[in-house]
Amino acid sequence: MRQPDLEDGIEYWNTREASYDGVLGGFGNGTLPRVDALGSRQFIMTWIPELCTVPSAIRPLETPATDPKRRYRALDVGCGVGRTTKDVLLHLVDDVVLVEPVHKFISVAEAESIQWKGIAEKRKSATFVQAPLQQFDPGKDIAESDTLGRMGFIPVSVEHGYDIIWCQWCLGHLNHSELVAFFKLATKSLRDLRKGFIFVKENLCRDMDDGSARVVFDEEDSSLTRSNSAWIDVFTEAGLTVREGKIQQGLPEGLYPVKMYALQAADSSLDL
Repeated sequence: MRQPDLEDGIEYWNTREASYDGVLGGFGNGTLPRVDALGSRQFIMTWIPELCTVPSAIRPLETPATDPKRRYRALDVGCGVGRTTKDVLLHLVDDVVLVEPVHKFISVAEAESIQWKGIAEKRKSATFVQAPLQQFDPGKDIAESDTLGRMGFIPVSVEHGYDIIWCQWCLGHLNHSELVAFFKLATKSLRDLRKGFIFVKENLCRDMDDGSARVVFDEEDSSLTRSNSAWIDVFTEAGLTVREGKIQQGLPEGLYPVKMYALQAADSSLDL
């Protein structure tokens, strides 16, 4: 079976408009962006309830809110025009690093970020990096020379590690070995293996009839769609365990099912 080609994938996305509609395949002006964002926020808060700002079923009364002295930090990979950072992550965390290989997408994200929650007031920050995941190490300190820019809050000292790594609708551009390698690096970049999470939200094809893994190649954008068993195989090889898998409800008919996975190191005591 053919495997994703980085240059072919970038070439395809360079033909798409740098907008919600462009990155969402024509579904950017309907209900999909809001339904998707609300589902993502709730899924994150289920596993990191201190990010919920009010007592609720997600954050019970006895669960403290976020430590005011601690800044929560997220990584948004394959960020496109910054949709997930704007609509999900900046509602929950203080600082986000956005990584995207397509120049016009990341440039639009940076240009529009002044309008995002907390950026103009410098309470929150967004840092923009243009790079493909095949060449990006989340555990490496981001040098000023590696960024297109930073908007909002400026830290006194260099920041290290992440509390959340969010991966959505981009991992199909990595082959199996590239994906395993990325997840291993991502796990090492978590600040706390017991509390940090890697979240994956991707299209899902059906497993084979015998329940084994299935992978489908898309010639149009040079990407892979994986079945649930295929994802589990990747996670297992990368040393990750699935804390929860959940199908996103309420998306338009005719699309692949979209599944969210909450992932942590299989052994949280593992010396990475």
